Amino acid sequence: MTMTTIKVSPDTRDRLKAQAKAAHRSLGEYLVDLADLAERRARFDSLRQAITQTCAETRASHVAESAEWERTELADLSRRGA
Repeated sequence: MTMTTIKVSPDTRDRLKAQAKAAHRSLGEYLVDLADLAERRARFDSLRQAITQTCAETRASHVAESAEWERTELADLSRRGA
């Protein structure tokens, strides 16, 4: 893998190095973790936005269908004696 340099202030570099050390990760691994977390946050933000833009009728239908699946799963578990 090719390496590169990023420019950050010394204070930021020191903070990141300390956080990586506390997490028992290399600085590169820690930066990958931070990028992954940022992408995950963006996906969840997008999902939250989509949910809030969903019409009430569709949300109610989803809630009803989810409840039906839960009842089905619980019934299956009780039949199996789990």
